[in-house]
Amino acid sequence: MLSVTFSLSDDLAVALVLAAEADLIAIDRYRAQDLDVQLKPDRSQVTDADTRVERIIREHLAEARPDDSIVGEEFGTAGTSNRQWIIDPIDGTSNFVRGVPIWGALISLVIDGVPQVGVVSAPALGRRWWAATGHGAWLQQDGGEPRRLRVSGIADLAAASFSYNSLKHWDQYGRLDQLVALSRAVERTRAFGDLWSYMLLAEGAIDIAGEFDVKPWDIAALVPIVREAGGRITDVDGADALDTLSVLATNGLLHDDVLGYLRTS
Repeated sequence: MLSVTFSLSDDLAVALVLAAEADLIAIDRYRAQDLDVQLKPDRSQVTDADTRVERIIREHLAEARPDDSIVGEEFGTAGTSNRQWIIDPIDGTSNFVRGVPIWGALISLVIDGVPQVGVVSAPALGRRWWAATGHGAWLQQDGGEPRRLRVSGIADLAAASFSYNSLKHWDQYGRLDQLVALSRAVERTRAFGDLWSYMLLAEGAIDIAGEFDVKPWDIAALVPIVREAGGRITDVDGADALDTLSVLATNGLLHDDVLGYLRTS
């Protein structure tokens, strides 16, 4: 059998179709009176929307990219290809359940361990963000004309805006003192949460975002978007791995300074 080589533009087109399918299912179940909500073994929530979205995405990829492997939050890993689709069917399930509109599908393609395509789609916000390496980062809002994204040009921590997500998790991972020190150094702190912090960073609306207790499916789709918008994204110790349970994104200009504040010694 002849192997097929796909361009990143082709892969991005597939990811955007997957996002559209995910949106249709998820927005139909958002605020539904009969939404089925259960607790997973780690005590996190899962809904019938999460499982339906992931199943549809897996079915579509089985046809469009049958040789690729898949990692999904709800149904685990299938395949061993160096081309790996990493899926979070609904990032922000707790928000979804409670009627908070900050949630969405995270769809990424990782090739040889490097995230190359990322789509973040938040239908309750009317926004979809995407990027592929070398193709820029883009936002489409309410079905309008896509616009290219660029991170902020703020180079002084004293003028920066920082979204830290969860005090509890920073405390659990032994970095609360570092978080407090950084919050004192910046101009403004907020906790926008989940996918929205990183997309606001890619849009240039905030300058730093970080959190703990994350998995590869929480991170992979963010990476191409932040990088193609001109930012930098690592874990809180500066490493590029997807499995270290933390993530730090900045406009790039502030990254080394922020890492300095977050060091434990």
